[in-house]
Amino acid sequence: MLPEFFLDRNLGRRVAEELRERGWVVHRIVDVFPADAQEIPDEEWISYGLDRAWVPLSKDGRIKTRDLEIQPVLERSAVLFYLDNQQLRSLEMVERLDAHRSAIHQAVEKGGPAAYAVRLGGLDRTWP
Repeated sequence: MLPEFFLDRNLGRRVAEELRERGWVVHRIVDVFPADAQEIPDEEWISYGLDRAWVPLSKDGRIKTRDLEIQPVLERSAVLFYLDNQQLRSLEMVERLDAHRSAIHQAVEKGGPAAYAVRLGGLDRTWP
């Protein structure tokens, strides 16, 4: 069974649409929380997704450094992925994620707790 991903609002609509076109199963934060989850703390949307076995995907690597935000990943022995470059355009984000799809799926199967940066050259476990 393919993993399902929960996209942080910072990835946007186009990234979700493009990933879906490439066969990814993704859920957008805006489809779950009102006002694009602007008032929802990161730990809340992360917990919501993990409770549904949706893997959190963001472009904010700082999540792993904040105790409250990484706590749901730790408690559930889950994994979280983030893009290492916040300046990428939407299509570049999609291409980078899709290029490393099998490594991402392997990391999900391996379990956690763990956070991974999705870099140009591959995945890099950055936490713990």
